[in-house]
Amino acid sequence: MSNVTVIGAQWGDEGKGKIVDWLASRADIVVRFQGGHNAGHTLVVGNQVYKLSLLPSGVVSGKLGIIGNGVVVDPQALLAEIGRIQEQGLTVTPDTLKIAENAPLILPVHGALDRAREAARGDRKIGTTGRGIGPAYEDKVARRAIRLCDLAEPETLDWKLDELLLHHNTLLAGLGAETFKKEELMAFLTEIAPKVLPFMAPTWDILDEARRGGRRILFEGAQAVMLDVDHGTYPFVTSSNTVASNAGTGAGMGPNAAGFVLGIAKAYCTRVGEGPFPTELFDDVGRKIGERGHEFGTVTGRPRRCGWFDAILVRHAVRVGGVNGLALTKLDVLDGFDEIRICVGYELDGEKTDRFPSSPAAQARIKPIFETMEGWKDTTHGARRWADLPAQAIKYVRRIEELVGAPVTLLSTSPDRDDTILMRDPFED
Repeated sequence: MSNVTVIGAQWGDEGKGKIVDWLASRADIVVRFQGGHNAGHTLVVGNQVYKLSLLPSGVVSGKLGIIGNGVVVDPQALLAEIGRIQEQGLTVTPDTLKIAENAPLILPVHGALDRAREAARGDRKIGTTGRGIGPAYEDKVARRAIRLCDLAEPETLDWKLDELLLHHNTLLAGLGAETFKKEELMAFLTEIAPKVLPFMAPTWDILDEARRGGRRILFEGAQAVMLDVDHGTYPFVTSSNTVASNAGTGAGMGPNAAGFVLGIAKAYCTRVGEGPFPTELFDDVGRKIGERGHEFGTVTGRPRRCGWFDAILVRHAVRVGGVNGLALTKLDVLDGFDEIRICVGYELDGEKTDRFPSSPAAQARIKPIFETMEGWKDTTHGARRWADLPAQAIKYVRRIEELVGAPVTLLSTSPDRDDTILMRDPFED
């Protein structure tokens, strides 16, 4: 049996939640391997809408969910999310959710520092969610993070808090923000420990046993390749590696863990927050796409910037993300347009290029080169067979495949789980 890893191939918000939910119904275990509660997945099942940030999407299908060591976990946010999901009739217990012992925690001090630094950046703000993800990852690589397993050892928390606050309070004071007292954080952690420690487990052993038993493992990525801390539009990126090669590292498995890599891309392009966006539309067409696509962030509620499909950007994501096949979502949003445009190259300082540059100044200067295609009048909404699609819609999908260098293996035509056209089964690859 092949494992499957799902990653975003643009700037996130591509509709990964629906695809992961669809695949989770056929998997045995669903694993989150990076990110924090700064990313959201929306799942529509029947009349229910589930909005997840930390919980693996498999909880909706009743599958075992694992939060790997590559995730930074805000215990307050986790417990609140579990509460919301249970109010909707789902059950989340230590039998259905396991969290890696060595997962770093996000503390209130991390969010405070995140927001203070973003405010200090002024016009050069990155556009973070202010939820402390970046500072928590900084603590991890600086070897001062408080991890889930530390909650079981008060003596470890004691000296770790001293080291952590020496660093963070210095920064907060320098930014003119309120500092934190050790006693307050210790009380917070002491109170929350018995609520989250029951979920702690040696998740790498569970996954190794599952691998040996031939069980299907679905790795669920957050954000997207163009927000990867190495390969995205740096510094307007997240603080973790979002590419599929991080699935093994972030879950405690080997380099072959990822299996079939499914990249999710919208039939157009969106972005939340700051940073370059070559194909962004500022006209009525962009507003129409945003309205029809209900383009608002799952976590932040911020309106998403909208633009035409950028084939150069997605091809970059395919290459560095290790994408074997694409899941193209929201094709129905483009129904009824007289013409549709695809970015097939860039102009940089008067010269044509087919490569997405790494430097931020060059990224800000590039101008898109568009190819125009005829639109389609018939609807694609709810189509479940390739034969149900208008001819021009099929041509559009085929052209995307040519330009990005990867086949479209799944096609989503509405938020509903069953409105999916399967051309190739990732689990049977």
